Amino acid sequence: MFAALLLAYAASRSSAVVSTPVFFSFAIPTYAAVVAALVWHGIRHSRQLEKLSITDTLTGLPNRHALHLDYARICRKEQELAVALLDLDGFMLVNDHYGHAVGDRTLRVSADIISEICQGEARVYRLGGDEFAVFKSGPVAATLLEGLCRRIVERLAKPVRVEERRLTLGASIGLARTTAAQQLGSPELLRQADVAMYASKRGGKARCTWFSHQFDASREQTREMDEELRSALANGEFTLHYQPLIDCDSSKIVAVEALIRWPRPDGTFTAPDTFIPVAEESGLINPIGLLVLRRACLDALDWNGITLSVNLSAAQLRNPEFPIQLGQILEETGFAPERLELEITETCLVHDPVVAERSLSVIRNFGVSIVLDDFGTGYASIGFLRRFRFEKLKIDRSLVSQAGQDDGSRAMMLSSITVARAMKMAVTAEGVETEEQAQMVRAAGCDQIQGWLYFKAMPASEIPQYLDRPIDIAATTVAAAIETKEGKVA
Repeated sequence: MFAALLLAYAASRSSAVVSTPVFFSFAIPTYAAVVAALVWHGIRHSRQLEKLSITDTLTGLPNRHALHLDYARICRKEQELAVALLDLDGFMLVNDHYGHAVGDRTLRVSADIISEICQGEARVYRLGGDEFAVFKSGPVAATLLEGLCRRIVERLAKPVRVEERRLTLGASIGLARTTAAQQLGSPELLRQADVAMYASKRGGKARCTWFSHQFDASREQTREMDEELRSALANGEFTLHYQPLIDCDSSKIVAVEALIRWPRPDGTFTAPDTFIPVAEESGLINPIGLLVLRRACLDALDWNGITLSVNLSAAQLRNPEFPIQLGQILEETGFAPERLELEITETCLVHDPVVAERSLSVIRNFGVSIVLDDFGTGYASIGFLRRFRFEKLKIDRSLVSQAGQDDGSRAMMLSSITVARAMKMAVTAEGVETEEQAQMVRAAGCDQIQGWLYFKAMPASEIPQYLDRPIDIAATTVAAAIETKEGKVA
């Protein structure tokens, strides 16, 4: 249409035979039509660009910018507004295992599921990555939004079909609300929902959590401790203690477990179960863990073949660089890999089994043994044990302490030892505090005993005096005074 009009206009200008009045009578309307068409086309193109600017290209959902615009438009009219921030728990594994093409299709399927549940009741947005938002306004918006979110969590807990695959994703959701009296802006409401979502993650995932101002106070404490940890790492404040493991047959020390301690400059001590979670969340657990590993290898280098156990955190196991860093430490220190055991808990493996299996395979190729710590407190099944083939199983202290009084706990302990034996795993009993418990775990078939009955954790300088001779319990009773906290880099 535009070309025809322009040609007509050009022809009218070049025609010598057309009189001036005729030319103007034709040219002016034609020129006006061309301008009008160009304006119309520009407006249409501008509207298309505007629509693209507020639309997520992958899922077709409104994006973060659209959420802020909608909020600004609606907040003046409604008394209550609520926002939910949703994160897919298993999406990273899908990307790692199947690739980004399948990951993109998974996001589209997830968007369809969320939109279907919220259709007509709330508006759904994709904020980026595997994060979605749901916005609800009007009377009792918060209550209605929570109901929708619980339905989403329930649906995404079931397998989701993506082409020929059935994937289990799960979702963690954080919710935040505001009223006309509070007048919170959309950035602050999204921030609160984001904080609540991470509280859902820490609480075990696949759940909904409402924002609480206590979360902000906790985050401030975490931030302060994070800064203190960075300073402690830079200033060399961390120290190591070692708790011996006793062989059930010879009563000699055959291994030691490295345990981190943080004596503060002001003379106080911060327990590992307080600062280790902060280090894991901030990523500091990686340099702290390497510090512990390197120092422990140097300390134990001359301990006459004694096995060294070092705890490995889930964050370290997820780090693809860790096996390389481990190899470098073994080479630098000259520590024999056959003398090193790395202890991991079940949670390290349950959340990222594919990544964990890959890392453990590389670690085993060095000759390092893998120990399953705290067995009896988590999810491990016989299939789980067969898949990962640990060299040693450590029976958790809670199972040992309860086995003396409870028949069920005793049966669980005995069956765990029987399964470990059948799979050719060594067994250590943790938390042995009495001679009766020691006799019980010996009779049950444990190979090693670890606990305050023999030793508390001690500095490296005290270990050599107890090596190469049977341990007399009576002589070590005083030295085995119970510590209030036993810490691990776990």
